[in-house]
Amino acid sequence: MVSLEELNEPNHTITWCPGCGDYSILAALKKAIVDCKLEPHNTVIVSGIGCGSKLPHFIKTYGFESLHGRALAAASGIKLANHSLEVIVVGGDGDGVGIGTNHFVHACRRNYDMTYLMQDNQIYGLTTGQASPTSPKNMKTKSTPFGVIEPPINPIALALASGATFVARGFSGDLVHLSSLISQAIKHKGFAFIDIFQPCVVWNKVSTYEFFKEKCYKLESTSYQPYDKIEAFKKAFETDKLPIGVFYIEQRPTYEEELGEILQTPLVKQPLDNIDIGPILEQYL
Repeated sequence: MVSLEELNEPNHTITWCPGCGDYSILAALKKAIVDCKLEPHNTVIVSGIGCGSKLPHFIKTYGFESLHGRALAAASGIKLANHSLEVIVVGGDGDGVGIGTNHFVHACRRNYDMTYLMQDNQIYGLTTGQASPTSPKNMKTKSTPFGVIEPPINPIALALASGATFVARGFSGDLVHLSSLISQAIKHKGFAFIDIFQPCVVWNKVSTYEFFKEKCYKLESTSYQPYDKIEAFKKAFETDKLPIGVFYIEQRPTYEEELGEILQTPLVKQPLDNIDIGPILEQYL
């Protein structure tokens, strides 16, 4: 079994700002990998573009840093090519519900067996502080000097509406709780999504550690049960207090399980010598 120390990547220097929530997310993910007894050579971490998308460089598993907004598209291809791999996707709110919204919606409804961690700092941090799709209304940023005029996207509600079968929210300021959520997501058979409140200490002076510590409460500390989608939607739209924990769990066949041709043998291991693409090419000649 791999240890936390063995997951450290000594050849890359972490360049996140001091106090960035990405440090906690990295630590929580490492702990979850150890707790779930995942094998590094059988684990792939896929990211898009953004501050947090450098994460695959800092953990000793296979990694793939894709294009902005295309992490889920790349991850889907990896999973379908070799569904025996454990695929974990990380990316920011701009990456996931900005330019990558279409991939997010379809990954949810297809129910790929993978885990998606959205590093939701409500700002474009890498490009130095522009409003993102989850920035709260009236928030002043470099790109919205008079305040954001649109209502923010609600990632939890979007995941529920799109068909994700495991929907949760965490807070990078509570590493133990976040790591537990990631472990549950990894063990879930299907598309598991976690929206992670992550303060950006440089560019977002509204959604701070103090703000989230005051506003957040844990769903598991109440009588809430995560099996009713209507109740999950109600929790998703709470604003006076912000629930963290598991909102919804559903069991249904994964996309891979519906593809009979790859169930017995992963696509990457299937022979090529008996494949003839000639009849297909003839249609276009």
